[in-house]
Amino acid sequence: MSTKVQDLFDLSGQVALVTGGSRGLGLQIAESLGEAGAKVMLSSRKAKDLEEAVAHLQARGIDARWIAADAADETQARGIVEQTMERLGQIDILVNNAGATWGAPAEEHPLEAWDKVMDLNIRSLFVMSQAVAQASMIPRRSGRIINVASIAGLGGNPSMMKTIAYNTSKGAAVNFTRALAGEWGRYGITVNALAPGFFPSKMTQGLLAAMGEDKLAEAAPLRRLGDEEDLKGAALLFASRAGKHITGQVLAVDGGVSAIHGA
Repeated sequence: MSTKVQDLFDLSGQVALVTGGSRGLGLQIAESLGEAGAKVMLSSRKAKDLEEAVAHLQARGIDARWIAADAADETQARGIVEQTMERLGQIDILVNNAGATWGAPAEEHPLEAWDKVMDLNIRSLFVMSQAVAQASMIPRRSGRIINVASIAGLGGNPSMMKTIAYNTSKGAAVNFTRALAGEWGRYGITVNALAPGFFPSKMTQGLLAAMGEDKLAEAAPLRRLGDEEDLKGAALLFASRAGKHITGQVLAVDGGVSAIHGA
């Protein structure tokens, strides 16, 4: 007997760990997974932001907790996983969303800024994924890993953006997703990536102001930027049984921008 489609998206009894989950895209994804029934653990560096985010989720009836830590630091990243396991017993879904950007012309880009972006945007993906897999997913032969990449990792760097470290790191996140999916499929772990286009957020507010929100919206086939709902369905697909036969894929959620630019 086939499973009802609503049940395929049900995450009741599962635990989701979302890095960078205190605001923006991470919080939107956490809402989606929590509303589908998962217990949610948020992590980011700032306790105040996390407290506000958890209060927001709890007001929506979601079982949410938080851990303040820097996912770019290996010791702290592994501590996030250890504390989540201690408090919730397992990790079924890992969302690697924590990220940083830096704007500077390539010829002037500080090396320390390059390292900061790379450490958080790609090194932390490896550390978090390895730690979660070792602690929970491989022993249980089951798991969902969702990496938040970007359409900036699907093509080159438009001259006005000047974010070479960010774009490079997101390109690495795309191939990290594919490589890990190929290696960990035998453990029943799926690894996929979301590649958002332009969404209003604290990270993008400077870029959107410089490039013009209306101009960017008009450049998309759908004539709009992403909003506070546009990642929810895609994230839930990758996290749930509905996506159990999908792995190694990168889904652009960008209003069609990557389609017309050939990314």
